[in-house]
Amino acid sequence: MARFVLTLEYFGAPYQGWQSQTGGRTVQDAVERAIARMKDTERRIICAGRTDAGVHALGQVIHVDLDKPWRTDVLRDGLNAHLTAAGESVAVLSVAEAPEGFDARISAIRRHYRYRILNRRPPSALDRNRVWHVAKPLDCERMHEAAQTILGKHDFTTFRASACQAKSPVRTLERLEVSRHGEEIWVEASARSFLHNQVRSMVGSLAKIGHGTWPISEMRAALDAMDRARCGPVAPPDGLYFMKVDYAVDPRVVPDGR
Repeated sequence: MARFVLTLEYFGAPYQGWQSQTGGRTVQDAVERAIARMKDTERRIICAGRTDAGVHALGQVIHVDLDKPWRTDVLRDGLNAHLTAAGESVAVLSVAEAPEGFDARISAIRRHYRYRILNRRPPSALDRNRVWHVAKPLDCERMHEAAQTILGKHDFTTFRASACQAKSPVRTLERLEVSRHGEEIWVEASARSFLHNQVRSMVGSLAKIGHGTWPISEMRAALDAMDRARCGPVAPPDGLYFMKVDYAVDPRVVPDGR
């Protein structure tokens, strides 16, 4: 049996999130069906970070144990053929053989997310379900200044979904940057791990600061309150992207075009 590590991208709007669930269309189910169609033993896959309904990924990482010692480019191309034929919004970007002991989730040392806000009066015809459209002008500099006040190791209960199943609300937020790119504002977050809805909760609160309805100091005050009621509105899933995962020893390869 061989363990493979796959890098995926997907458009999350058609799916009820990553994790397999009864009666729901999920990314996990789509990939596992494609693997089964490769005529290998049906296997469960493990991902680096589960995404919610409507959330996208540019660099999701999974591992899977297969009986057959596949050539990596053949496995990549075969899975993409089955995903495309099934009408799935998922693509396998690369496949590599995993080193001994590698686990897509446990071995991860850092996860990166980006949230896209389209900040203009007209909505988008081309990026619908891919950005959060905010028509009222946002002050990006105020948002970035507020974001810096919650970096570090804290109890993030305020920015945690009530249904979050994590054993502890304590996380270390390594990076939270807000920058403008033309008509878009990007909020980029990095940490070893995140709580359920943490990024979307932080983005919704930062938007209140960008609108001027919260002072900059309220971001840290809300964090210190450790009270979900102090959180701003949770930003919609449309603009959230799972960007990439860092590993101390990274087995992945860059797609070679074969």
